[in-house]
Amino acid sequence: MKHKAVCLTLALVLCTAGLAFAQVDDINKMLMSSFEMLEKGKYKEAQKILEKVLQKDPGNPLALNNLAAVMVAAKKYDKADSYLNQALPRAKGYMVQVNRVCQVGGICVAFKPVTAGTGNQELAPLVMLNIDMVKAYMAQEPLPAKGPR
Repeated sequence: MKHKAVCLTLALVLCTAGLAFAQVDDINKMLMSSFEMLEKGKYKEAQKILEKVLQKDPGNPLALNNLAAVMVAAKKYDKADSYLNQALPRAKGYMVQVNRVCQVGGICVAFKPVTAGTGNQELAPLVMLNIDMVKAYMAQEPLPAKGPR
């Protein structure tokens, strides 16, 4: 009886780990697809995919960073700033591939996702760079009919 309980527990643990692995793989595929849409200038499609990533993995720093790039393309700088500030705390230790970037609007950079452990740059300093660029742009551009931001 004890042996059956141990086997059942082990099987449950293995199934749960397999599901978690499948979800991570699915998120990585979605992040890659959204990056490809960004590169092609298909921002609405990229936004839809990134929002699905955030439903599955709330606070995913790469999804938030790249969603900020979508907001820059839509000239929604306040939203871009908000997404970047949400990404920053979780971006430490998150690796991306910097040799594949997609610059949006000249002020925000989206990054290519990579499989775990294969990136060449930590995301946090890059998110900070995007925050600085978006804030500098916001400081230059007045809000319509309201003056400086």
